[in-house]
Amino acid sequence: RKDWLNLTLVNNLKGALGNPEDKDINIKVDKGVVYIDIPDKLLFKSGRFDITDKAKQVLGKVAMVLKDQPEMELTVEGHTDNVPFSGGVLMDNWDLSGKRATAVVRVLQKDHGLNPARMAAAGRSEFNPVADNANAEGKAANRRIRIVILPQPDQFFQLLEKKI
Repeated sequence: RKDWLNLTLVNNLKGALGNPEDKDINIKVDKGVVYIDIPDKLLFKSGRFDITDKAKQVLGKVAMVLKDQPEMELTVEGHTDNVPFSGGVLMDNWDLSGKRATAVVRVLQKDHGLNPARMAAAGRSEFNPVADNANAEGKAANRRIRIVILPQPDQFFQLLEKKI
């Protein structure tokens, strides 16, 4: 049942994001958790944490699907590359990644009506890369927002009970 729910969620997300401009968005399932990776270039200008109008459209599509799954909780993670950031009110990549995550959560809540009680924002800085930071392509892959859709806690505990 859990696999079916996750597969349905992934198919709905891919359908909602199915336009060719959104091909950079990666959706995958690993161990019952759904991950949506959105590159920073679709969401923010370089070194910034204010969301672009195009990003609001992309996040609106994600929110539309997530509204149909009100029992699922999600964490929005901000990720950066390893280039040190400094400037303005932000101290470093920790600040930038955290501000980007909270900016996405605010858009999902305020613009698209997702319940804030089911969301969390987390800054991951440069410390969870998906690619090598030695080249431009790797750095670009590491600069992302990851939306992690978590299984329901009661379903998780039911699975544990069956194994015990």
